[in-house]
Amino acid sequence: MRPAYLLVAGAISAPIAADRAAAHTVSVTVPQLKVAEYHRPYVAGWLEPAAGGPARTVFVWYDVKKGGAEPGTKWLADLRSWWRKGGRTMKLPADGVSGATRAPGTYQIPLPKGLPAGQYVLNVEAARETGGRELVRVPITVPGRGGSAKGGAELGTVIVR
Repeated sequence: MRPAYLLVAGAISAPIAADRAAAHTVSVTVPQLKVAEYHRPYVAGWLEPAAGGPARTVFVWYDVKKGGAEPGTKWLADLRSWWRKGGRTMKLPADGVSGATRAPGTYQIPLPKGLPAGQYVLNVEAARETGGRELVRVPITVPGRGGSAKGGAELGTVIVR
């Protein structure tokens, strides 16, 4: 009789485990701006528990190839909110997190697997030389619901599926 009981318990818990294992994907749009001097933006995305707590960087795009007396990391402080939430203490480049700036377009980034269930806020911030700075916030629930928000100038739509 025990094996049947374990089989039923396994059947009930399997969908829950599969749901938690299902990773959310972030879609970030970097818009094409009609400006005289266009520079690709530095962009960072991070998760914070909605109730407060430590931030977790999901991605950061900056000029990774810039070297010499002025490395690309020098301008990361322009991503002010991310910088204050943990960017300044992050060792870069970070494997699987940091990458080069992106041209205008839409990019897919997976959220980290194994996030504990709960309410989160995905923050995406962009800053551009001779341009502006923008922060977009998207509330999400793990497991379950994603969300979306639209930027005004430096960022397009940010969608979490």
